[in-house]
Amino acid sequence: MAEQFVKAQIKGDKVVVFLKPTCSYCVLAKDVLSKYKFKGGRLDFIDISGRSDMGSIQDYLLQITGARTVPRVFIGEQCIGGGSDVQNLDSSGKLEGMLQQANHADARGR
Repeated sequence: MAEQFVKAQIKGDKVVVFLKPTCSYCVLAKDVLSKYKFKGGRLDFIDISGRSDMGSIQDYLLQITGARTVPRVFIGEQCIGGGSDVQNLDSSGKLEGMLQQANHADARGR
């Protein structure tokens, strides 16, 4: 069931972030992504805290990404990492290119 849920969320070409709102790395990933102007419906934050299948979702994320921790940030079906990874991609300028290439974000929104 968790596998189907995750696959349904990352299906297509959206940016999807699996997170827990109280996690500082999740807040970091959300803050970094909020600097970009996303086209409508292209960015989803999925709060898994409090879900009865949270453990199973994290187990499946471990299986497909190599890490069980959140946040897990996806561009389409490709996981680009967690909070620090997203911050590093942003700092290096790579994240903007990845988002533009996937046609998710317009120019940087600062």
